Formats: sequence, structure tokens, C-alpha cells
Amino acid sequence: MQNPLTPEVLADPVALTRVLVDMESVSLNEKAIADCVEEVLRSVPHLTTYRHSNTVMARTDLGRSQRVVLAGHLDTVPHNDNWPSTMRGDLMYGCGTSDMKSGVAFALHLAVTLPDPRYDVTYLFYEAEEIESRYNGLTLVSQAHPEWLEADFAVLLEPTYGIVEAGCQGVLRATVTTTGARAHAARSWHGSNAIHAAGEVLRRLTTYEARRVTIDGCDYREGLNAVGIHGGVAGNVIPDRCEVEVNFRYAPDRDPAAAEAHVREVFAGFDLVVTDSAAGAAPGLDAPPAREFLAAVGAAPIGKLGWTDVARFAALGIPALNFGPGDPNLAHHKDEHVEIGKIRDGAATLHRWLTPA
Repeated sequence: MQNPLTPEVLADPVALTRVLVDMESVSLNEKAIADCVEEVLRSVPHLTTYRHSNTVMARTDLGRSQRVVLAGHLDTVPHNDNWPSTMRGDLMYGCGTSDMKSGVAFALHLAVTLPDPRYDVTYLFYEAEEIESRYNGLTLVSQAHPEWLEADFAVLLEPTYGIVEAGCQGVLRATVTTTGARAHAARSWHGSNAIHAAGEVLRRLTTYEARRVTIDGCDYREGLNAVGIHGGVAGNVIPDRCEVEVNFRYAPDRDPAAAEAHVREVFAGFDLVVTDSAAGAAPGLDAPPAREFLAAVGAAPIGKLGWTDVARFAALGIPALNFGPGDPNLAHHKDEHVEIGKIRDGAATLHRWLTPA
């Protein structure tokens, strides 16, 4: 089929956002959009373009003293009667408008229209961010082509409503298990109810006081919550096992080991198994490109409440920030949308930052 990413579309970040939204790319179905992005980038003379699976990388090699990355994921969550896009006044509705095809549009627009940036730039358009890490394009690239990620600074074009969200929280998931003894419900005193025993787990969560931390002027609020509970054998059996799934979002001054130690302290006396853990990322505001980027934005950064792929760059020693036009509170919602003005302002900010003085 004909590539819808025409020169006229690529020249306008708003039109480009809408075309990208209308290219269906639910996680693991990014081939068609990656094909179109790759075709466009390979036609640009100032870029060298490579592809791994459905992740496309293009880079300038101008001999600049520093390199920056602009990265955005091509996939979306499944549609929810919100595709293709629609326009209502100054709002563009549709799956991916906020998270994060409006951000992808920034990178693709700049890749094509800015041949002489002040830094060398690596543009990364990657697959499968919305699902398990083993599918994530940055994970796959870090294993197969780690040199693609080498840089002095990175911007993840995640939705931030046009402000800088610095760093990100870490995340830990664990299962807290209570045990008891089965018995007939008519003679419950012969057993020990594991679901009742979980009441103490829930009490500790209810009384838990979340820590607030300020790092480099950015506030991070932690949270420890139950997100699932599983127990029961049958309607007439006292259960001998109950599992409470907990989710801990922690500030980036803790590493995964410290986060695990804290959660184990909270649930001392209970069996606890960590099922998933991912480190957070420090704000990363000290790198010269970061300071210049903040000056271009013209507003103070805030801490990112959530986990994003900035943590993957931080793990490589590369400071990274989140910046995009979408509202993160609308991500994955049926009425997901983005403001046209935010797209235009954000594109202008990035252009101002990357244009030589």
C-alpha cells in the first residue's frame, strides 16, 4: 500500500500525529507502522537508518561533541471503541493520541526536517512498550545492538502535558501469603482461616504512611498498595491459603534491594515473594543538554510518578527526562485525546532546543 507518511504530513506535527494514530499498532502488531517509518527515514540523506525487529533507529553523524536520543514507542494498548481518530474543536481523540503517537510525531517530524541539529541525534522508534519487558524494543536493542543507545542525554517522548517530568519511580510487585488449616465451614473452629489472617496484612497497608522525597527539586511520593487478593477453596471449606498482591512505587533514591528490604520490613512475620522489580531513575538534570532543554521548555520540572523507559537509559548511565504533549492522566482511557496547541508548542520547544544558535 502507499505510505501515508507523505512529505506534506511529515512537515506538520499535528497532521502527522493523526496519520500515526490512524495506523493501527496495538502491541505486537507494529510491523506496518515500522515499515512506513523505516521507508521514510531511509529516504532522508542526513540520516543513517537501521532496524531490529519492529524497532527503527536513525541517527545523524555530524561530528558533534555530544549525542542526544529522542525515543518514542510505536505501540498502543488495545482499542476501546476509540479508533480511528476524530477531531472535536481543538482536541484530537483516539487510541494513542496522548500515549504516545503525538510524541512519536515530534521525533519523526524533527528527524526529517532538521538536517543540522546542534547535537548529533539518535531517533528511536521502538516496539512493545505497553506489554511485558521481554518484548520491549529497547530491551531487545540493548541485547542485540547496545551501541544504538549510546548517548549523553535522552528524552522519552511520553505524555507529560508539555512539562518536563524528571526521572521516574521504581516499581516492586510482591505476593504476601497467609496460611491456615482447612476445615468444614460448619465446624470452622477445627481449622484456621487464612483469609481472616490476611486482615493483618491489609491493616498494615491501611495504616502505612507513604514517604515523600524531594530530589533535585523534584517531588516523588511513594505508595504501597494491595492490588489483588486470592483465596478460598469452596463455599463450605475454611481456606488454608490466601495471597495478597502488593505494588510498591518508590522514589529513585532507593535501589531495588532497598525497596525489597523496606517491603519485607513492613510485612515482617509473613511469607513474601517478590514477583517483579524495576529500578527507578534519578532526575538527570545536571547534564548540559538537560539544562539547555529545561531552558527551552521554560518551566520547572516535576518528578515522574510512575515508571518509564527513562530507567533503561539511567541504568546505562545516561541521564534522561520525559517530555510529551499528551496528558498522562488520559493514557489508556476510552476518551484519550491530545490538545492541538500542546502538539504545536511541544514541537516548537524541541525545535528551539535542537536548532543551532
